[in-house]
Order: sequence, then C-alpha cells, then structure tokens
Amino acid sequence: MIANRQSLPPTRQSITHKFRIDRHEGYLTIGLYPDGTPGEIFLKIAKEGSALSGMCQAFCRAFSIAMQYGLTIEEAVERFKGMRFEPMGYTSNPEIPEAQSIVDYVARYLELSFSDIPQR
Repeated sequence: MIANRQSLPPTRQSITHKFRIDRHEGYLTIGLYPDGTPGEIFLKIAKEGSALSGMCQAFCRAFSIAMQYGLTIEEAVERFKGMRFEPMGYTSNPEIPEAQSIVDYVARYLELSFSDIPQR
C-alpha cells in the first residue's frame, strides 16, 4: 500500500502555546486540518541560531511530514513521550509540571490536547 500525503490547506487554523522548560522558553505552534486534527508543528526556541533550535526545526519537519502521511497522535505520543535529554526540568505548564526533554513536552502536550490516551 502506498501512503498519500495529506497536505494542509494554504490557509489554516492553528494553536500557539508558550512554554518554558528549566530556563528555556519556547513557542509550540500546531497547524490544524479543517476537522481540527493536527497536521504540522513548529517550535520556536528563544535561543535562535543555537544547535538546540536547529534540532527542534529538524524534529518538527520530520514530525509534520509523518503526520501528513498518517502518523496518529497516539502513535507519536507512544514513540516520543519519555525521551530524556537536555533541556529537562520543571515547566511553566501546571498540567505538565516536569518534562524530560522538549520532545517529551511536545508529545505530552499533544496527548493532553488531541488524544484519548490516558496519562501514565
């Protein structure tokens, strides 16, 4: 079976979420399909031009393309939740008080906002 890419329309709704992990501040923007499901993500990290910022951009591109080819939020959460690397620590979000990495934070935020997966 050949997967088909479902690109988002040129004009779309989105959600932008400001967060902080340890001393790293960022913005997570989630582009939505017309039915309200996520189809792309963008991360803007305050330390522009850093290796961290570049890795976040690469992660977002790969994640977005995977979602457009059918990766579900549940599958993404299963694979990305719990990944542990710096920066990690306390967050500004009371629903996610601590994150093991930015990738872990994004997965947990998507889980809370877009899926029916129960929290561990």
